[in-house]
Amino acid sequence: MITKTKSIIYLLFCIFALQSCIKDDFIDDFVEPVLRITTNVDTLAFGSTLQFEEMYLNNIGREEQVDAIWSSSDETIISISDDGLATALQAGSATISVEYDDGSGSVLRDDMLVHVGENTTVSLQTFNGNIQTTTFYVLEGDFTFSETEDGGLSLEFADNYRASAGLPGLYIYLSNNRNSVAGAFEIGEVDVFDGAHSYEVNDVGFSDYSYIVYFCKPFNVKVGDGELGE
Repeated sequence: MITKTKSIIYLLFCIFALQSCIKDDFIDDFVEPVLRITTNVDTLAFGSTLQFEEMYLNNIGREEQVDAIWSSSDETIISISDDGLATALQAGSATISVEYDDGSGSVLRDDMLVHVGENTTVSLQTFNGNIQTTTFYVLEGDFTFSETEDGGLSLEFADNYRASAGLPGLYIYLSNNRNSVAGAFEIGEVDVFDGAHSYEVNDVGFSDYSYIVYFCKPFNVKVGDGELGE
C-alpha cells in the first residue's frame, strides 16, 4: 500500500513538472546557417603544409558536407588550394578564409589570421560566457569553456552558478541548436545546483558546438542555455 502511494505521489509530481515546463516551452528549430574554420593553428613552420578543415551547419544546426572554397590574403606567404591544403612559403602573416554559398542569398565566410615562423604552434582556446534560464526555474551563472593541455575540453562554472534543484532529470548538453538536443553531445546529468563546479569533456572539438543547453530530459523540455562564441 505504501509503495502504491509513493508511486501515485511520484506520478503526480511528474505530471505537475511536465505541465510547468510546457507552459514555457516552444518549438522553433530554425537557426542561422554557419560556416566555421575548425583547424586550430597560430603559426605554420616555414616550408610545412597543413590541411585546413571547416564545418557547415544548416538552418536546424545539423552538420552537412559542402564544397567550400578556401583562399589566402597573401599567396606569397601562405598559399592554399581550393580544398584547404595550405603551404607556408615565407615569413609573415596571411588571413586564411573559407566561403560557401548556401543559396540563401548571402555567402557564408570565416577567417583566421595565420603566421609563418620557425615552428608550427597552436594556442589553447578559451571562451567566457554565461548561462540563463528560459523558463521560470532558476538557472544562471558564468562559465569558462577551454581547451586543456591533454587535448580535452573543460567546462567550468563560477561561484555565482545557481539552478533549481526541483527539476526531474536536468541534463546539460553541447548543441548547435539552442532549442534542440537532436544531434547534441550529452555531457551528463546535473548534480550540482549551487556554486563552482566543472565538467571534463572528451572526444569533442572546441569549435564543434555553438551552445550549452539544459533540458529536462524525461520530458525533452528546454530549461536554459548559453552561447559558446560571439
